[in-house]
Amino acid sequence: MKIICPNCGNEVKVSGLGRPKLKIDGIKVLASLRANGSVTATAKEYGVSRGSIRNTLKDIGLNTKDIIKK
Repeated sequence: MKIICPNCGNEVKVSGLGRPKLKIDGIKVLASLRANGSVTATAKEYGVSRGSIRNTLKDIGLNTKDIIKK
């Protein structure tokens, strides 16, 4: 993305804005989900949001319904 400097008027190329993606080990997340039985408990265990757990599963091609069977 290009931003124009308000002081000098030059264009500055900026990349990497936003939060960095969390790197959580998918195998450990799978084991924790099977043991805990819920996304909320797994998220609390790792100290991350539920969305981070779902994104980790999405990255390895799985869904919470595939792992947790009620």
